[in-house]
Amino acid sequence: MNIDPALQHAIKGAQEQLDAHLREIIQWHFSPETGCSFWLDWAKKADWDPRKEIRSFADISRFPHFQDEWLRDLQPEVWVPAKYKGRPFNIFETGGTTGMPKQRIGWDDYKIDYSEFSDRISDEHFPRNDYWLMVGPTGPRRLRLAIEHLANVRGCSCYFIDLDPRWVKKVISNKQMEQARAYMDHVVDQAVTILKHRKVSALFTTPKLLEALGEKVNLYEAGIRGVFCGGTTMSPQYTRFIVEEVLENRIGFAPTYGNTLMGLAASRPIRAEENYSITYYAPQPRAVLRVVDPNQTEKLKNYGEWGRVELTTMTKEFFMPRFLERDEAIRREPYSKYPWDGVAEVRPFGAMEKNIVEGVY
Repeated sequence: MNIDPALQHAIKGAQEQLDAHLREIIQWHFSPETGCSFWLDWAKKADWDPRKEIRSFADISRFPHFQDEWLRDLQPEVWVPAKYKGRPFNIFETGGTTGMPKQRIGWDDYKIDYSEFSDRISDEHFPRNDYWLMVGPTGPRRLRLAIEHLANVRGCSCYFIDLDPRWVKKVISNKQMEQARAYMDHVVDQAVTILKHRKVSALFTTPKLLEALGEKVNLYEAGIRGVFCGGTTMSPQYTRFIVEEVLENRIGFAPTYGNTLMGLAASRPIRAEENYSITYYAPQPRAVLRVVDPNQTEKLKNYGEWGRVELTTMTKEFFMPRFLERDEAIRREPYSKYPWDGVAEVRPFGAMEKNIVEGVY
């Protein structure tokens, strides 16, 4: 990879910042004065001391893969850092289509993540001191509080249309397609009502709901100037359809890749000359995304190759090393705004070999 000197310098600086941040987080989570009981107990059973042996992010492979069962089976208090004891926490859930969902506790991480994201979107497309509309899962999801915080940071207030993606996935899995469509119409009709009777300039929703909403109303004429879109699978062809047909090349489009465990990965600008391929960049140093060989997960794939997405989250509230996401992606090069690896064209892991239900996403 040919890299210009300025970018090379930025990459080196970002790596040094990541290494220093990891050392700080390791000290925090593995020190009795500050750490949580889960990692303190884990360290007692390990035959090495992370505080002494983790010096850079290259050492993260010393940890095993974080198991999602730990977030399903263990009580929330095992994740409370000693410094946070006595402070009530939020409890956020992941998808949980069936059975017990994964749960992450937190205090201020979601506010930090979305405040930082606010600096990455333009005032032109996401005007300040205006109104937002969120059409997406609320309930136990971190997303509901996070979107409202993002709007508030920008001086805005937010309207909400709720949906239950677990129910949609369930009826689709049961091949009850009429029920799924009826529920989707119910959600979209509520959004149309808000757009017709209230001034809204910014919209958060999922790709499929955005498409359905665009069939019912001209979004630009309804006042929308920017769309912040969540959800994972957006092929280049589908992205082009959203940009050119649904948003008519007139509305700003900010697709993101995020979840309860990571936070929010922003995308670089979508360009026709890059065939509308979306590349996301994790919010380093608070989180790192890597594209690894699914059969030898300690090995990174080469740039331009598909692999499984591995997530490491590193905040004082939550340390989660080497979690294997249920996603795959193409490894992409760093660039000036985000001088670290990106993940592109994210889709469910094994999507080409099996049929995967994504519901409203």
